[in-house]
Amino acid sequence: MNDLYRKEQQIEKEQFQEIVTTLTFPMNHISPYFKLWIGFLLSLIGTAAVMYVRQLRYGLGTTDMRDIASWGLYFSDFVFLIAVSLVGSLITAILRLSNIKWATPLTRISEIIAVTALLSALAIIVVDMGRPDRLWHIFIYGRLQSPIVWDIIVVITYLVISLLLLYLPLIPDIALLQKKMGHKPGWQQRMYKILSLGWQGTKDQFKILNLSLTVLMVLIIPMAFSIHTVTSWLFASTLRPGWDSTIFGPYFVAGAFMVGAASVIVTMYFIRMQYKFEEYITDEHFNMMGKLLVLTSLVYLYFNLNEFMVPAYKMKSGESANIRGLLVGDYALMFWLVQILGMIVPILLMVFKLFRKPKPLLVISVFIVIGAFFKRYLIVTPTLLHPFLPIQNYPASYHHYSPTWSECTIVIGSIAAIALLISLFIKLFPIIPIWETAHEKGISNETINNS
Repeated sequence: MNDLYRKEQQIEKEQFQEIVTTLTFPMNHISPYFKLWIGFLLSLIGTAAVMYVRQLRYGLGTTDMRDIASWGLYFSDFVFLIAVSLVGSLITAILRLSNIKWATPLTRISEIIAVTALLSALAIIVVDMGRPDRLWHIFIYGRLQSPIVWDIIVVITYLVISLLLLYLPLIPDIALLQKKMGHKPGWQQRMYKILSLGWQGTKDQFKILNLSLTVLMVLIIPMAFSIHTVTSWLFASTLRPGWDSTIFGPYFVAGAFMVGAASVIVTMYFIRMQYKFEEYITDEHFNMMGKLLVLTSLVYLYFNLNEFMVPAYKMKSGESANIRGLLVGDYALMFWLVQILGMIVPILLMVFKLFRKPKPLLVISVFIVIGAFFKRYLIVTPTLLHPFLPIQNYPASYHHYSPTWSECTIVIGSIAAIALLISLFIKLFPIIPIWETAHEKGISNETINNS
């Protein structure tokens, strides 16, 4: 019996060592292409920083936002990034609490996307401010009746919970890295030592960890719904045609789940391709994520029909200008491309399993993400160009809005910042959970701690 036990232990150790070697491969290999990729992202971010400094110097006049179109590309980007961040609750909380095991390799990917998207969203909303030096006024003079104040409260709270959901499952892996990464620079080893919090892998520690994760997963679901519901208040609490709708809360949440799922698919494809993770991110994962994306897209399609069919049927004077502008006016081309290529065609294709394979699903997800971004632009901008109150003596150019190169550069920089943070995270921490993967393969805590 002792010989059999030792043999089983040895097999477990070899299995665990193989898992560790495979999942830490991205941390131990930095290719020239990765350095070029980082350089490219830094150049985009640097250019965006230069444009922002110029904006600070000369004011929001460097943008095309004016008295009428006071929100533009920046706020569209903010709403888009908030939507992307909801993927953390979708994958990490909802699927985990539903005891869906196939989502385990995707949990850390979804959480790093959520955290980085939230950080970028907070940055872009500061960029949107003409006087960011007065940001502190919100905390001093803000009123609880204001949706903007609640938006800030909810975003910060959601960010804190998302950071904890990212960090806590990392602790056992970080403790492992502390033992396995002795060849890394001193600052990195010290970082692992601090972040591991003295983890020993005891039963009590795992019990506390699992309890903490369960509490956080329960908490993040209402926070995830509220973050986009509060954002929708900024629109729906006005009497402006195009925004004056009671469906904006669930409409925004449904759209967020759709673009979040698509973002995970894009990210997991490139991670799998770059680091040869076919064993851990399988074709079945793409198939299941494709099914999830179909479901969320169908729900979002329903709300899209509601958004336009009801006001189009009534066609009140206040609504007609906005609807005509979208359907047959200046924004018609963008509107129909978003609806057809960003929603209808992807849904029709993903119904078939052939299009839920990795490469076809990647292309479909890219179209969904791009369509989702421009969809938010269509929610924000066209409506503002039909003001209720007359504004006297303003130039005719104020009645139009076209993002300037400065705005486009800064928005591209916000997306590049997300890609940069994710890329650096992969080089510092395992993007697929090691200890959770080992547990699912039947490897005991004793083997993990002693390996």
